[in-house]
Amino acid sequence: MKIFVIGGLAKTGKNTFGEYLREELKDYGYKPCVMHITEPLYTFAKNYFDWDGREEDKPREFLQKMGIEIISEKMGKKDFLLRRLYEDIEILLNFFDTFIIVDARLIREFEGIKNKYDDVVTIKLERKNYDAKLSEEEANHITEKEILDYNQFDYVIENRSLADLKNAALEIVRSEENYED
Repeated sequence: MKIFVIGGLAKTGKNTFGEYLREELKDYGYKPCVMHITEPLYTFAKNYFDWDGREEDKPREFLQKMGIEIISEKMGKKDFLLRRLYEDIEILLNFFDTFIIVDARLIREFEGIKNKYDDVVTIKLERKNYDAKLSEEEANHITEKEILDYNQFDYVIENRSLADLKNAALEIVRSEENYED
């Protein structure tokens, strides 16, 4: 089993890159699964707070508050989302051989996954001079800032275009292709 962990600031193309990586891995005969560390937060937003699931209406402030201020800090469950992710991987390993996690933001997420699993590839996406249109509070939140202090990535990719992302996904798969399940 191999795990690709993708991180980056808001709107750097993490989901798009994850899908390109999934398609390339499928072309090489792997059974990849795209996952989100924050899936439980999205589920809360959809099921209990009337979010329709559309990216353009994503309740970023709610997700940041629920994940950090309430679950991590107030409840003291700093590893809640990681534990849920690990459980999901354990279940889904019966169907997939490769996992692509597209929304890592915190150092403990990258390090936790690397410490839990043997074959982990970390990828940071960057998008120079791009305005993600976040409020000042959202842009200064730990989930947007902490990744700037982490430098242990296997790959750093600049998102200049969709073609660049697609090409980078192919190059990473070619580079990592010799792994065994």
